[in-house]
Amino acid sequence: MSTRNSPPGRIEGKVAIVTGGGSGIGLAIAEKFTQAGIETVIVGRDEKKLSQAKEKLGKKCHPIICDLSNLSTIPSFVCDVTRQFGQIDILVNNAGINMKKIIEEVTDEDFQKVITTNLTAVFVVSREVVKQMVKQGSGSIINISSMAAQYGLPKVIAYSASKTAIDGMTRAMAVELGPKGIRVNAIAPGFIITDMTDKALNSDPERKAKVFNRTPMGHMGQTSDIGDAALFLASDAAKYITGVVLPVDGGNSIGF
Repeated sequence: MSTRNSPPGRIEGKVAIVTGGGSGIGLAIAEKFTQAGIETVIVGRDEKKLSQAKEKLGKKCHPIICDLSNLSTIPSFVCDVTRQFGQIDILVNNAGINMKKIIEEVTDEDFQKVITTNLTAVFVVSREVVKQMVKQGSGSIINISSMAAQYGLPKVIAYSASKTAIDGMTRAMAVELGPKGIRVNAIAPGFIITDMTDKALNSDPERKAKVFNRTPMGHMGQTSDIGDAALFLASDAAKYITGVVLPVDGGNSIGF
């Protein structure tokens, strides 16, 4: 029996991995997935956040502690998920870090740290999951992009580089994997209310005013808005959609 609020198409009983699923946008996506009957593996480094998420989301939520910046651990992590559940139908590459510094102060190590977590780890997780999805002949991968890939944002050079690369990788993967039954899309969140954005914008009143002035809908989004978009893209309701970078931003990316 399908969940009442599930989108059209088969979704209940599928298996998903959501990286960075213990808080913020990742948690909101995991919540929508578990409510729709998806067995959802949430991945992160913070054991406390993961256990709190498990408590909130219930029996369909399966936390796994893994530091994805340690690339060598990823293949065995994906193997463990495959062995436990027998399949991987959905992958959401949400885990990411940011760093706010003027370009002159960004060290090689700073830049590489962001690229490793936000880009290289996404590639490695995707590559390993794709091996399983190809065997199944189906799958849906959703990458989390950013407004930083839609237009220029100051003081986040490494983050902007990583998210712009995510958009290109999404399109390249979609073309390569489409014939194998695997869809690849991205979501570009606008300014969403989270602890991180709240802290960032409240400490920068000028940027906060700019955000609201160029957002036609006049307010920030909720993490659940991203969760709804991810559930749609993961479902058979989006079965003919691939290679798309979907802004969920209240019109921010086209605002003046």
